[in-house]
Amino acid sequence: MHHSTTQDSSIRPSFLGAASCIGFLCFMMFAQIFLLGEDWVTHISLIFAIMVTAIIAMLSGFSWHDIQKGILYGCEIAMLPMLILMMVGVLVASWIASGTIPSLVYYGLQLINPTYFLFTAVIVCAIASLVTGSSWTTAATFGVAFMGIGTGLDVPPAMTAGAVISGAIFGDKISPVSDSTNLAAGVAEADLFDHIRSMLYTTGPALIISAVLFFVIGMGFDGSSVDTSRTDRLLAGIQENYSVGLLAFLPPLVVLMLAYRRVSALAVMVIGSLVGAAMAVAIQGVAIGDMMNFMNYGYVSETGIESVDSLLSRGGLQEMMWTISLGFIGLSLGGLLEKTHMLEVLLEKMGRLVSHSRGLIVTHVVASLATNLFSASQYIAIIIPGRMLVPAYRKLKILPSVCSRTCEDSATVTSPLVPWGLGGAYYMGVLDVSAWDYMGWTFLAIITPVIAVLYAMFNLFIWREGERNEVNTYREPQVQAG
Repeated sequence: MHHSTTQDSSIRPSFLGAASCIGFLCFMMFAQIFLLGEDWVTHISLIFAIMVTAIIAMLSGFSWHDIQKGILYGCEIAMLPMLILMMVGVLVASWIASGTIPSLVYYGLQLINPTYFLFTAVIVCAIASLVTGSSWTTAATFGVAFMGIGTGLDVPPAMTAGAVISGAIFGDKISPVSDSTNLAAGVAEADLFDHIRSMLYTTGPALIISAVLFFVIGMGFDGSSVDTSRTDRLLAGIQENYSVGLLAFLPPLVVLMLAYRRVSALAVMVIGSLVGAAMAVAIQGVAIGDMMNFMNYGYVSETGIESVDSLLSRGGLQEMMWTISLGFIGLSLGGLLEKTHMLEVLLEKMGRLVSHSRGLIVTHVVASLATNLFSASQYIAIIIPGRMLVPAYRKLKILPSVCSRTCEDSATVTSPLVPWGLGGAYYMGVLDVSAWDYMGWTFLAIITPVIAVLYAMFNLFIWREGERNEVNTYREPQVQAG
């Protein structure tokens, strides 16, 4: 099926061709997990999916040059997040060596009651990501500390990871300094603060429900079942081997301050790592050569106390390479699907469902979820369905802030649930828990899209032009809508 298009090429794959690429990807993931029982070999499944997509694209009339361009376009999107991820590995190692993470775990174990632990993790991570605008920075700093505290309190790692991610993505969605918040507002042509106010209607209730659920689950950890001798050994081991004190909180304070001042995330991670490394050398007495080794290969704790060593041997640039390679391969497939118009062809089929607000919002949620799954990027999942559906919102006179909110209710929050996506790969790398394990505990990511769909079904908070005192409505469409 050939029509002209304003994109690089006038070639369009057939619906069947596009659907076959997606079908094969689904089959590979299903086979990998349910038939082979391997949930950590996602890279190879994705490479097979890229090969099949490339063959179908060539049969549709694309040249190898077009295919390579699509793959490189995906890698370009991955470049900055993957550089940040490299520095996260360096930061975690330097923060263990400097005593920052040992101190956070040490004080956390003494202050946090097991009953309120999961609830506290959600709230603290929500506040931290609201201030920094970055769920990734929050997960790499507070998240890693909460994983350690959870281990000390005998809370299953998957539950802790679910609580950390639920809190972290709340701030990432609502914060005016978050990249995804600004991107969604831009895509839908909404005023940033209209967009944030609109999101409070879906993300606010989702956070409250998540916090309540974690509070109730926490009741099961009343502290009596915790083997305190294990926690005591952990505390003693940390105190004997690390200089624990308030000075150790300097690196996270520096990171929070820089992130709040809107310094780029990559620069924040580099500075945070250097501050940690300087403190490790000055205060913990780590040799400079050892410090450089830790930053590259990961910190190795050698206290002889198993609980301390397993908790504090982590981080390092090389430790992140599994995740980084997954990010590049996942986004290579996403870039290929986007540049060969496969995603567009599939989304156009959904276009027929958008003649009324209920169908439009449900279609938007499903399209963003699907794009997240198949493009491996929340950014592509915000941009493509968002831009394709703006004309439909405009036609129905629904305010831009509803469109921008729906972009985030479906694309941003579900990103951590896709194991081969940027978000999933990142959290798996930083928190050391498989996405398949934490998926069911990441309540905010599951509840938010459900609330968006319920609002659509019952026509709640779906504002039309003139119903709210919004700063703006859509810009006048140029020659054609979109």
